[in-house]
Amino acid sequence: MAVGTSTIGVVMPAMGDSVTEGTVLEWHKHEGDTVKDGETLVEISTDKVDAEVPAPAAGTVSRIHVAEGETVTVGALLAELAAAGADGEAGASDHEPTPDAPHPGAPHPGAPHPVAPHPGESRAPTGDGANASPIARRIAADQGVDLDRVQGSVRGGRISKADVLAAAGDGSPASDVAPAGNGGPASAEPTGAASEAAPISPPVNKPQPLTGAAAALARHMDASRQVPTATSLRTITVTALEQRQEQLKDAGHRVSFTHLIAHAIARVLTEELPVMAHHFVEIDGKPHRLQDGACNLGLAVDLEKADGARTLIVPVIRDAGRLGFAEFVRAYDTLVEKARAGALTADELTGANITLTNPGPIGTIASVPRLMVGQGTIVATGAIGYPPGLGSIGAMIGAEKVMTVTSTYDHRVIQGAESGRFLQAIEARLQDNGFYEQIFADLGVELGELPPPPAPAAAAAAAQTATATPTAGAPATPAAPLSPVDERLLQAVQAASSLVKAHRTHGHLAARLDPLGREPQGDPALDPQPLQLSPELMAKIPARILRMYVPGATLADALPHLRATYCGPIAYEIEHIASHRQRLWLRESIESGQFRTPLTNDESKSLLERLTKVDALERFMHKAYLGQKQFSIEGLDMTVPMIDEIIQLAATRNAREVVIGTA
Repeated sequence: MAVGTSTIGVVMPAMGDSVTEGTVLEWHKHEGDTVKDGETLVEISTDKVDAEVPAPAAGTVSRIHVAEGETVTVGALLAELAAAGADGEAGASDHEPTPDAPHPGAPHPGAPHPVAPHPGESRAPTGDGANASPIARRIAADQGVDLDRVQGSVRGGRISKADVLAAAGDGSPASDVAPAGNGGPASAEPTGAASEAAPISPPVNKPQPLTGAAAALARHMDASRQVPTATSLRTITVTALEQRQEQLKDAGHRVSFTHLIAHAIARVLTEELPVMAHHFVEIDGKPHRLQDGACNLGLAVDLEKADGARTLIVPVIRDAGRLGFAEFVRAYDTLVEKARAGALTADELTGANITLTNPGPIGTIASVPRLMVGQGTIVATGAIGYPPGLGSIGAMIGAEKVMTVTSTYDHRVIQGAESGRFLQAIEARLQDNGFYEQIFADLGVELGELPPPPAPAAAAAAAQTATATPTAGAPATPAAPLSPVDERLLQAVQAASSLVKAHRTHGHLAARLDPLGREPQGDPALDPQPLQLSPELMAKIPARILRMYVPGATLADALPHLRATYCGPIAYEIEHIASHRQRLWLRESIESGQFRTPLTNDESKSLLERLTKVDALERFMHKAYLGQKQFSIEGLDMTVPMIDEIIQLAATRNAREVVIGTA
């Protein structure tokens, strides 16, 4: 933007359709400083990307309009340059463009330069690194990169951030690395000032401002609290997923579990349940459902910065459900690589209507992540492993590995049944040969038969052979094969684990809660007979290996206590809780009965008297205020004695006041 005949304006550049403003982080030139064409003037930060704004021409900084820390909109005037004269003042060369005769192919004033060198110019060596951008110099110091051996890819041989990252060996595509003086590879050891520029840790207890992407993440997380969400959880077996991934790996393809899971999510959403990508929007104060017509899949990528801080970034694969698997993997890997190199554009970070996050590799079993505004669903995948309690014997008894998947959705436009069907469809895809046939065909690999799962006896024999250690000088003796009786017992242990899990998960369906004494619905999984668990077999299974807390030395002894605990007059539903530690504590507390103490006769009479008063008040209210709307306590009578007990316990702990609110 020309401000005068010899003045050039530097404006806040457009950095994508979704970016409307940016914050000035640091001015690298000040009023009165001379600047070369393409030299960095200022660093700016948006809620999507950070960038350096170069000088559109050589000249002198005559005025700075925006101070550091201020936020301006796209197109706003940042600074003014007094253009260099024809005699070469202010450091302009004979080839520098003037305001009236712009350099052919030069970028729009204020726009960041592309990475590729300008036509007709070579990549000149950078000497002592003085021609590197400030960001590039900081990264070089952190990574130990010798700028003397890096060639710049920006016009005039200037070294950019991408050049330094490439030289550091992180695989991002950028400039070449100049060979060392003897023609060998460049040294990775930092030298000179680069080795001395160690990052300084921020002072303890001093507030650190959040800027750029970190500030945007904080705003988005705060806004997500306005989204009413619910979460569905499903534990799925991953035997087929593991075996197919191993086959692709053997065929020379770098395909991860997450590639396959993400592709399954995109296909299910596109072909079966597009409702999971619907999101909520308010127009003129009225609620609306918005359908994008495509699966725009966000990938939650956890990044570690040079100073050790971590941040989260979510690039987007657009219309992911209509991509072939090979194309999908390329798009996936490209976005992740660009995220790690800091090379994502603003448009690559917007438009997601469903997101996949994978905390499983760090051991997280299940997660309920935040759902961002403008999205319909976020899916989280947990760690792959044997079911809880079978970690040490899972392989021996032939148990299958599992993975927990959660679907957190916007309850304004998506219902629980739809989310449940969504997870069910994902599991079906991951176990369906037809799904893998398309993947293998797209990669040019023949789909082989799945190997049969190892028999429990064979697995146990293999484990026994692996752990046997012969004495010194004695020949190794092969382990004797297990007898059919042993194999039957191992299968019984697996069935017993399923029976215990069924009581913890579905025992409430058989709980005797009806005051009229009607039989509960029950669940077939609570019956040991279909599992071929005879009393003789149950008497041989030690209760301790099943991780139960009810009395009994064997399963036969413990099962009646387990059934009385979960199918008695109190029902428990705890297995949906995401925290593994909390679930274990609740199991132990419930099954051990440590918080259930029998009532004395006086306590029973007092409880009956209290319930009678509650019922009498209820009847009085209905008669005294006939026809008036009121909330009934019918079916919740026991709430009153429970509140009484809570208040009494609070009083014993010096509570002075109790405030009760109703929703």
